[in-house]
Amino acid sequence: MMQLRTPHDDLISFSILQLFPFTSESKRMGIIVRNDETKEITFFMKGADMVMREIVCKQNWLDEVVNTMAEEGLRTLVVAKKSLTQEEYDAFEVKYQAAGAVTSNRELALATVLEGLEKNMDLLCVTGVEDELQDLVKQTLEVLRASGIKIWMLTGDKLETAVCIAKSSNLVDRINKDSIFVFPEITTTEDEQRTEVNKLINEASLRPKSVLVITGTTMEKCLKYYKLEFMELLCEASSVVVCRCSPTQKSQVVELIRKHTNKRTAAIGDGGNDVSMIQAADVGIGIAGKEGKQASLAADFSISEFSSLQRLFFIHGRWSYKRSATLSQFIIHRGLIISVMQAIFSTIFYFSSTSLFPGFFMVGYATIYTMFPVFSLVLDKDFKDDSLALNFPHLYAELSKGRYLSFKTFFLWVLVSIIQGGAIMYGSFILFQDEYIHIVAIAFTALILTELIMVALTVTVWHYLIIVAELVSLALYFITLFVLRDYFDPQFLGTWTFIWKVLSITLISCLPLIIIKLVMMRLNPSTYSKIS
Repeated sequence: MMQLRTPHDDLISFSILQLFPFTSESKRMGIIVRNDETKEITFFMKGADMVMREIVCKQNWLDEVVNTMAEEGLRTLVVAKKSLTQEEYDAFEVKYQAAGAVTSNRELALATVLEGLEKNMDLLCVTGVEDELQDLVKQTLEVLRASGIKIWMLTGDKLETAVCIAKSSNLVDRINKDSIFVFPEITTTEDEQRTEVNKLINEASLRPKSVLVITGTTMEKCLKYYKLEFMELLCEASSVVVCRCSPTQKSQVVELIRKHTNKRTAAIGDGGNDVSMIQAADVGIGIAGKEGKQASLAADFSISEFSSLQRLFFIHGRWSYKRSATLSQFIIHRGLIISVMQAIFSTIFYFSSTSLFPGFFMVGYATIYTMFPVFSLVLDKDFKDDSLALNFPHLYAELSKGRYLSFKTFFLWVLVSIIQGGAIMYGSFILFQDEYIHIVAIAFTALILTELIMVALTVTVWHYLIIVAELVSLALYFITLFVLRDYFDPQFLGTWTFIWKVLSITLISCLPLIIIKLVMMRLNPSTYSKIS
């Protein structure tokens, strides 16, 4: 039951007889209602012009009005109706209920019955809705492109609307304003389609930096005959706009990009039609808003507005990547350096199975002595002011080169671990005292100090919790030196001999890295250090 109020303030009641929901495949929805007063039965339908054009009685003005609205950036809907007699509706209801009782291919059976009713409908009107861009969309897209991110727009809108939105959002930049290559619809026979597709790809390849605009159906035909050549063409383009794109096609495009380019993809959407695309991408980002929360619930990240992408990518994304890279490699270094020391110790003593450090030391090394400083590295950042990362998007492009987490950095950390482990172990043997307990004290103390100094060398911007973690770990270690008398000799720990030997070994293991860092800061400073 629904009620409508007329301009004359009269209330008209309608009974809802049937409701046909919208689907991305049909691109339309309908409803059958009965006027409770006049008992008239009317079938109303609204949908995309491309499908409604085949349903309504031919009207010369439909295409002209739809194209005019689309060129203005309006999203169009065509509305039509059909009056039904009681006998016509009863006959339809019997067929529709019978189709609904089918156990196999039920959706197809229901659609077939409904198509019988969707004929010769009377065109009522064409509506145009202005879907305004959110604030800062233009600036956000410009910044994303400046950072080296390729942007593709996948939309269900008609071609003219998609082109208008691409221009208004600066997806087509000022220099490239007129360089738009539109793939025309391929209407030739199947035997001639291969030749037509080849011709279009050759024409588009002559304009490699243009913005390519193509419909979903044309894209499928291009992929059918020349998949590799077509994907290479799209990847070379400045931007790509795929219009009249179904949810399935959106997810297929994302998967094709991932397989062909081996690049990371991020899919951003705000509606239910974007869910499959979001789930197909490496990173799914949903925008919660007028279109509902389906996209944001299915996504890896949810944002409230499009402009939040800048902070998500350039600040949170940058920090997450650099912190994860540093932390993972530092944990490898922490475990490898003590393994190198154990290997050297066993080698010197004829591959003895004796452990260099007691079990408590091994547990303490991985927990209370080094855990806090190492994990406090997640608080480090390369800029004191967050706005610098937003104002200089080219800094983000450096991250895509993978220089912070690669085989090169991995082997460098392995090399550092081997050198430092060797320096500490051989230094302890060279400065060996009379008691075995003394070599353990010297080596383990130098190891702890080396780890704390390495954390300090890694930090770019000091956070107060990093300082607290360093001091607390150091304090805990020195407390255990005098508490655990079974493992240490308190009298030896208080001598200058112990102090200068530990400091000498620590200096030998860390000084080369300190010198290298200072030289690199002078001769080849990082981009972010120049800016800050």
